[in-house]
Amino acid sequence: MTTALRHHTLLPPGGSQRDLAHAAEALHGHTRLVGPDGTEIKLPGEVFAALREVVEALSNGLAITIAPHTTQLTTQQAADILNVSRPTLVKLLEGGEIPFEMRGRHRRVRLAELVDYQERARVRRRSALDELAREAAEDGSYDAVDQLPRTR
Repeated sequence: MTTALRHHTLLPPGGSQRDLAHAAEALHGHTRLVGPDGTEIKLPGEVFAALREVVEALSNGLAITIAPHTTQLTTQQAADILNVSRPTLVKLLEGGEIPFEMRGRHRRVRLAELVDYQERARVRRRSALDELAREAAEDGSYDAVDQLPRTR
């Protein structure tokens, strides 16, 4: 029997954030959960990190959306995660930016490869912005515009 994957949004509790803040603080350095009956559960590192992020966000008054993903994605699922069109994703795949597998006539993308690509793209963007800012500071154009030009 298969279970349907669905996303779920958790809202911060309406009462005091003090208990959540205490829980977030207590999670730093502990990798075991103790249930109400005293049973201890050792958490894998990935689960522990996710739980800590959830509790910290909720303690700061933020909502959390939990959305399970399969680890093998269709091109449409991968494009949706990257927020690009499917043809754009296919260009990235065919250009070697993101590894993929062929299943018959269909391309499949591993979620881990997609996350790696997102991080590489983020680093490239940050590096390019840093370089632009450095060049602008060197040639004096960084301070050249005192205000935005009128467009109307």
